[in-house]
Amino acid sequence: MDLSRDLLAASAATVIDRTAADGASLVATAAGGGAGAVAALAGTPGASRVLLEGLVPHAREAVDRLLGGKQESYCSSRASRRLAMAAWARARALGAPAGGALGAAVTASLATVRPKQGDHRAVVAVQSLAATAVHSLTLSKGPRTRAAEEDVAAWLLLAAIAAECGTPSPLPGRPPLRPEEEIVVQRVVAPAPWRALLAGDRRGVSAVDGAAPEGTPGRLLFPGSFDPLHDGHRGMATVAARIVGREVEYELSIDNVDKPALDYVEIAARQARFVGATLWLTRAATFVEKTALFPRAFFILGADTFTRLWDRRYYGGSAAAADDAVRRIAASVAGLIVFGRLQDGAFVSADRPDTPAPLRTVARFVTEEEFRCDLSSTQLRRAGAAP
Repeated sequence: MDLSRDLLAASAATVIDRTAADGASLVATAAGGGAGAVAALAGTPGASRVLLEGLVPHAREAVDRLLGGKQESYCSSRASRRLAMAAWARARALGAPAGGALGAAVTASLATVRPKQGDHRAVVAVQSLAATAVHSLTLSKGPRTRAAEEDVAAWLLLAAIAAECGTPSPLPGRPPLRPEEEIVVQRVVAPAPWRALLAGDRRGVSAVDGAAPEGTPGRLLFPGSFDPLHDGHRGMATVAARIVGREVEYELSIDNVDKPALDYVEIAARQARFVGATLWLTRAATFVEKTALFPRAFFILGADTFTRLWDRRYYGGSAAAADDAVRRIAASVAGLIVFGRLQDGAFVSADRPDTPAPLRTVARFVTEEEFRCDLSSTQLRRAGAAP
């Protein structure tokens, strides 16, 4: 038995009422399936009280544009969480206050015109200021039509939104799940400092106790995405600590210049790898912002990051803006400890002929003899080592 359109509409109406009662404003996204939930929400009388926008990026290129680049998987917890965070940010841009913004997204891999090798599944993420929630469901292959699987994905999106608003209670419609099918829920509730960071009320906090970073000169900072933290990073930290004579502190910006902010599930997963280390969470997406937050610090950089410091593509194509950033960085840091990289099977030093003079005066280039590690976070993610 499939979920009837009447029951789907009733579920959408319940979501609208519950979200309105909670004082929330919603942006909902459906990618790869579940678009019926967006249609049902938009078709509910009074939806304008709650629904700011509904998006259906069906092509991968459309998803890529929303998320700032190609995804390693288009139906996954990570893809859904990124879309939900993008929806949350869109709700904020459309006028919702931080505490009242709600972003929800479903990614799905469902029955199509040719048999799928992988599972049929739907993953929903809901992002609020308080928490990140993920609802995952793997569907049995075969017993449902594509339309029936679409209805299940749509219901899952509606149910996950309802669960984040007010007192959870069952929706009026529920698709018949088979005995082997189970909805798996993961939910990370953010501590107050993380919420203040996402809301934009704070620029940086300790990942452990929420303390604000102090402008102590001479500290040794290792900024990065650490997706995931691996032995190459640890080796770089060891060498840099020996060069500078300071203990390494790590910095993870939840903001990215052209991608959605990190959600709480992602932050918690990355933080868990920094056992015994100092980790700062910041909103410092650019290096200029990092040097302002941590003045007169030594910074650890890989070659790729180092060359971006003067690449005009990261300054709106403006050579003048790039030159200004270089001067500001060189004047703000105590020093840059720069590591080379593997390229086409050979180690390449970051000490390039086109390195701007102001940066060369503050840079210490680590040689291949001092350190070389050919690990990369991308390789580890592809191998399944990333959360």
